[in-house]
Amino acid sequence: MRYTHIIWDFNGTLFDDVEAGILSVNEMLKKRGLDVISDKDEYRKIFKFPIIEYYRELGFDFDAEPYEVLAPIWVELYNKYSLESKLQRDALNALEYFKTLQIPQILISATHLEMLKGQTDRLGISRYFDDILGLSNIEAYSKEELVQKWKEENPDSNPLVIGDTEHDADVAAAIGADCFLVCNGHQSRERLQRCARCVVCDNLFHMGMAFQLANFR
Repeated sequence: MRYTHIIWDFNGTLFDDVEAGILSVNEMLKKRGLDVISDKDEYRKIFKFPIIEYYRELGFDFDAEPYEVLAPIWVELYNKYSLESKLQRDALNALEYFKTLQIPQILISATHLEMLKGQTDRLGISRYFDDILGLSNIEAYSKEELVQKWKEENPDSNPLVIGDTEHDADVAAAIGADCFLVCNGHQSRERLQRCARCVVCDNLFHMGMAFQLANFR
Protein backbone atom coordinates (compact mmCIF):
# COMPACT_ATOMS: atom_id res chain seq x y z
CA MET A 1 0.00 0.00 0.00
CA ARG A 2 1.26 3.47 -0.87
CA TYR A 3 -0.47 5.06 2.16
CA THR A 4 -0.12 3.67 5.67
CA HIS A 5 -2.87 5.75 7.31
CA ILE A 6 -5.89 7.85 6.42
CA ILE A 7 -6.19 11.13 8.35
CA TRP A 8 -9.77 12.33 8.11
CA ASP A 9 -11.17 15.78 8.68
CA PHE A 10 -14.69 15.66 10.14
CA ASN A 11 -16.80 18.78 9.57
CA GLY A 12 -17.80 19.11 5.93
CA THR A 13 -15.75 16.09 4.89
CA LEU A 14 -17.54 13.23 6.63
CA PHE A 15 -20.25 15.27 8.36
CA ASP A 16 -22.56 17.35 6.15
CA ASP A 17 -22.99 20.26 8.57
CA VAL A 18 -22.71 23.22 6.18
CA GLU A 19 -26.39 24.14 6.58
CA ALA A 20 -26.07 23.98 10.38
CA GLY A 21 -23.08 26.29 10.22
CA ILE A 22 -24.94 28.82 8.09
CA LEU A 23 -28.08 28.77 10.26
CA SER A 24 -25.99 29.24 13.40
CA VAL A 25 -23.93 32.19 12.21
CA ASN A 26 -26.91 33.81 10.47
CA GLU A 27 -28.85 33.83 13.74
CA MET A 28 -25.93 35.64 15.35
CA LEU A 29 -25.65 38.09 12.45
CA LYS A 30 -29.36 38.93 12.50
CA LYS A 31 -29.29 39.74 16.21
CA ARG A 32 -26.45 42.19 15.61
CA GLY A 33 -27.98 43.86 12.56
CA LEU A 34 -25.37 42.45 10.19
CA ASP A 35 -25.87 41.06 6.68
CA VAL A 36 -26.63 37.36 6.66
CA ILE A 37 -25.13 34.71 4.38
CA SER A 38 -27.52 34.18 1.47
CA ASP A 39 -26.73 30.60 0.47
CA LYS A 40 -24.14 27.82 0.43
CA ASP A 41 -22.30 29.28 -2.55
CA GLU A 42 -21.69 32.56 -0.73
CA TYR A 43 -20.74 30.70 2.44
CA ARG A 44 -18.18 28.52 0.67
CA LYS A 45 -16.55 31.62 -0.81
CA ILE A 46 -15.98 33.31 2.57
CA PHE A 47 -15.56 30.52 5.15
CA LYS A 48 -11.97 30.24 6.36
CA PHE A 49 -9.59 29.24 9.14
CA PRO A 50 -8.85 30.44 11.67
CA ILE A 51 -12.53 30.98 12.43
CA ILE A 52 -11.78 34.31 14.06
CA GLU A 53 -10.84 35.69 10.61
CA TYR A 54 -14.09 34.36 9.16
CA TYR A 55 -16.02 36.19 11.90
CA ARG A 56 -14.04 39.37 11.24
CA GLU A 57 -14.93 39.26 7.53
CA LEU A 58 -18.60 38.84 8.42
CA GLY A 59 -18.47 42.09 10.36
CA PHE A 60 -18.48 41.04 14.00
CA ASP A 61 -17.16 43.78 16.28
CA PHE A 62 -14.56 42.20 18.58
CA ASP A 63 -14.27 45.40 20.59
CA ALA A 64 -17.94 45.09 21.53
CA GLU A 65 -17.90 41.29 21.81
CA PRO A 66 -14.55 39.47 21.93
CA TYR A 67 -14.25 36.32 19.86
CA GLU A 68 -13.98 34.29 23.06
CA VAL A 69 -17.50 35.50 23.94
CA LEU A 70 -18.93 34.85 20.48
CA ALA A 71 -17.51 31.33 20.09
CA PRO A 72 -19.65 29.65 22.80
CA ILE A 73 -22.76 31.39 21.45
CA TRP A 74 -22.10 29.84 18.04
CA VAL A 75 -21.40 26.42 19.57
CA GLU A 76 -24.73 26.45 21.42
CA LEU A 77 -26.60 27.30 18.22
CA TYR A 78 -24.60 24.78 16.19
CA ASN A 79 -25.31 22.01 18.68
CA LYS A 80 -29.01 22.68 18.15
CA TYR A 81 -28.99 22.90 14.37
CA SER A 82 -26.47 20.11 13.72
CA LEU A 83 -28.80 17.54 15.29
CA GLU A 84 -30.53 17.54 11.90
CA SER A 85 -27.24 17.09 10.01
CA LYS A 86 -26.27 13.76 8.51
CA LEU A 87 -23.17 12.09 7.17
CA GLN A 88 -22.05 13.08 3.72
CA ARG A 89 -23.27 10.80 1.00
CA ASP A 90 -20.84 7.87 0.60
CA ALA A 91 -19.14 8.63 3.94
CA LEU A 92 -19.99 5.19 5.32
CA ASN A 93 -18.91 3.53 2.07
CA ALA A 94 -15.55 5.32 2.23
CA LEU A 95 -14.97 4.44 5.87
CA GLU A 96 -15.91 0.82 5.22
CA TYR A 97 -13.68 0.69 2.15
CA PHE A 98 -10.58 1.74 4.07
CA LYS A 99 -11.51 -0.64 6.89
CA THR A 100 -11.67 -3.48 4.36
CA LEU A 101 -8.20 -2.51 3.15
CA GLN A 102 -7.03 -2.61 6.79
CA ILE A 103 -5.66 0.94 6.60
CA PRO A 104 -5.77 2.63 10.02
CA GLN A 105 -8.07 5.66 10.03
CA ILE A 106 -7.42 8.68 12.26
CA LEU A 107 -9.93 11.48 12.82
CA ILE A 108 -8.35 14.88 13.55
CA SER A 109 -10.54 17.95 13.90
CA ALA A 110 -10.44 21.55 15.11
CA THR A 111 -13.58 20.71 17.11
CA HIS A 112 -13.54 20.35 20.90
CA LEU A 113 -12.64 16.71 21.58
CA GLU A 114 -15.65 15.83 23.75
CA MET A 115 -18.00 17.48 21.29
CA LEU A 116 -16.33 15.56 18.45
CA LYS A 117 -16.64 12.22 20.21
CA GLY A 118 -20.29 12.91 20.98
CA GLN A 119 -20.98 13.58 17.31
CA THR A 120 -19.18 10.49 16.05
CA ASP A 121 -20.96 8.33 18.62
CA ARG A 122 -24.34 9.76 17.57
CA LEU A 123 -23.56 9.10 13.92
CA GLY A 124 -22.35 5.55 14.66
CA ILE A 125 -18.89 5.95 13.10
CA SER A 126 -16.55 5.98 16.12
CA ARG A 127 -15.73 2.32 15.55
CA TYR A 128 -13.97 3.10 12.28
CA PHE A 129 -11.21 5.19 13.85
CA ASP A 130 -8.03 3.99 15.50
CA ASP A 131 -7.79 7.40 17.17
CA ILE A 132 -9.96 10.51 17.46
CA LEU A 133 -8.10 13.77 18.13
CA GLY A 134 -9.68 17.14 18.81
CA LEU A 135 -8.94 20.41 20.56
CA SER A 136 -9.24 21.22 24.26
CA ASN A 137 -11.13 24.45 23.50
CA ILE A 138 -13.98 25.68 21.27
CA GLU A 139 -12.12 28.47 19.47
CA ALA A 140 -11.21 26.29 16.44
CA TYR A 141 -7.95 28.10 15.68
CA SER A 142 -6.03 25.23 14.09
CA LYS A 143 -5.49 21.48 14.18
CA GLU A 144 -1.96 21.69 12.79
CA GLU A 145 -0.31 20.99 16.15
CA LEU A 146 -2.47 17.89 16.62
CA VAL A 147 -1.41 16.51 13.25
CA GLN A 148 2.26 17.35 13.80
CA LYS A 149 2.23 15.62 17.19
CA TRP A 150 0.59 12.57 15.62
CA LYS A 151 3.27 12.50 12.91
CA GLU A 152 6.05 12.77 15.52
CA GLU A 153 4.58 9.72 17.24
CA ASN A 154 4.33 7.88 13.90
CA PRO A 155 7.52 8.95 12.09
CA ASP A 156 7.51 6.08 9.57
CA SER A 157 3.94 6.68 8.47
CA ASN A 158 2.91 7.87 5.02
CA PRO A 159 -0.61 9.23 5.62
CA LEU A 160 -3.17 10.58 3.21
CA VAL A 161 -5.10 13.60 4.50
CA ILE A 162 -8.73 13.89 3.37
CA GLY A 163 -10.48 17.19 4.00
CA ASP A 164 -12.60 19.97 2.56
CA THR A 165 -10.75 23.24 3.27
CA GLU A 166 -7.51 25.10 2.59
CA HIS A 167 -6.65 24.43 6.22
CA ASP A 168 -6.61 20.70 5.51
CA ALA A 169 -4.18 21.35 2.65
CA ASP A 170 -1.96 23.35 5.02
CA VAL A 171 -2.11 20.57 7.61
CA ALA A 172 -1.08 18.00 5.01
CA ALA A 173 1.79 20.19 3.84
CA ALA A 174 2.99 20.62 7.42
CA ILE A 175 3.68 16.88 7.68
CA GLY A 176 4.62 16.30 4.03
CA ALA A 177 1.48 14.27 3.30
CA ASP A 178 -0.60 13.97 0.17
CA CYS A 179 -4.04 15.56 0.37
CA PHE A 180 -7.40 14.90 -1.24
CA LEU A 181 -10.02 17.65 -0.91
CA VAL A 182 -13.76 17.29 -1.46
CA CYS A 183 -15.58 20.39 -2.67
CA ASN A 184 -19.07 19.65 -1.30
CA GLY A 185 -18.03 20.74 2.20
CA HIS A 186 -17.18 24.16 3.62
CA GLN A 187 -15.18 25.72 0.78
CA SER A 188 -15.66 26.16 -2.95
CA ARG A 189 -13.93 24.25 -5.70
CA GLU A 190 -12.31 27.47 -6.95
CA ARG A 191 -10.57 28.01 -3.61
CA LEU A 192 -9.55 24.39 -3.19
CA GLN A 193 -8.05 24.22 -6.66
CA ARG A 194 -5.57 26.90 -5.62
CA CYS A 195 -4.11 24.55 -3.01
CA ALA A 196 -0.76 23.17 -4.11
CA ARG A 197 -0.23 19.42 -4.44
CA CYS A 198 -3.85 18.52 -3.67
CA VAL A 199 -6.31 16.38 -5.60
CA VAL A 200 -9.73 18.07 -5.64
CA CYS A 201 -12.74 15.76 -5.87
CA ASP A 202 -16.45 16.47 -6.26
CA ASN A 203 -17.39 14.22 -3.35
CA LEU A 204 -16.32 11.15 -1.37
CA PHE A 205 -17.31 8.77 -4.17
CA HIS A 206 -14.90 10.50 -6.55
CA MET A 207 -12.32 10.63 -3.76
CA GLY A 208 -12.46 6.83 -3.57
CA MET A 209 -11.83 6.59 -7.29
CA ALA A 210 -8.89 8.99 -7.01
CA PHE A 211 -7.50 6.97 -4.11
CA GLN A 212 -7.55 3.79 -6.15
CA LEU A 213 -5.73 5.49 -9.01
CA ALA A 214 -3.08 6.95 -6.65
CA ASN A 215 -2.59 3.89 -4.49
CA PHE A 216 -2.67 1.04 -6.96
CA ARG A 217 -1.08 2.46 -10.09
